[in-house]
Amino acid sequence: MTPQERDFPPGGDDDQADAERPSKSQVKREMHALLDLGKELVGLSPERLAQLPLSEKLHDAIRLAQRTPSREGLRRQVHYVGKLMRDAPADEIRMRLDEWRNGSREQTAHLHRLESLREDLLADDAALTALLAEHPGADSQALRSLIRAARREAAANAALPPGGEPQRKHYRALYQALKTLLEPA
Repeated sequence: MTPQERDFPPGGDDDQADAERPSKSQVKREMHALLDLGKELVGLSPERLAQLPLSEKLHDAIRLAQRTPSREGLRRQVHYVGKLMRDAPADEIRMRLDEWRNGSREQTAHLHRLESLREDLLADDAALTALLAEHPGADSQALRSLIRAARREAAANAALPPGGEPQRKHYRALYQALKTLLEPA
């Protein structure tokens, strides 16, 4: 047995540590993902940046990248931002960016419920009775007025000649009234 084999026996702790450690390729993919996220952050407005959980050092680096005019300087600064992203809560930042891009699922579902309720109100008076039972503080007179105006508007739009511009003023006003009434907490 050579002296080196004595110091590092086969099947020791080093092999186990290598198996638990991510591969070089995986580490590289993660670094590129952080770099891409950093590039995306450089493109954000200062108002949006202020809403993200960024360290002061990372925030300053992003702001400097936004002010850097030269192409090579910008590339280096973006790489520096990517390096600083290693210590940032990347998952939380990605989640917030995704929410800004697509809106939250809850918001989308709420808006779809409002649209469906508006259609129900225009189709049937019983929907208004049910809505007023759920929300006794609602202004029933204003809602009835908006529904009547939206129904007249829909009838006028149905009688339009092809290519005519439909009116949607009362239809939208009814939606806004429902949105105000049913605003989620």
